[in-house]
Amino acid sequence: MADEKAKQAEKKELRKAKKDCYKLEGETLSRIKKHCPKCGPGVFMAEHKDRTSCGKCGYTEFVKGR
Repeated sequence: MADEKAKQAEKKELRKAKKDCYKLEGETLSRIKKHCPKCGPGVFMAEHKDRTSCGKCGYTEFVKGR
């Protein structure tokens, strides 16, 4: 039981805030991460070492050459 709570606490620490997906340049905001082509702007894709995937619809793009 203690191991499960420790794993859940560790998982919460790995989550990123929505503010980490944007970069402030002067007075404009720019998106750092790619957005999902199916869901549209506002739904960002997760970056894995060999692919990017959408958590909402499951759309996945594989990276070639890795």
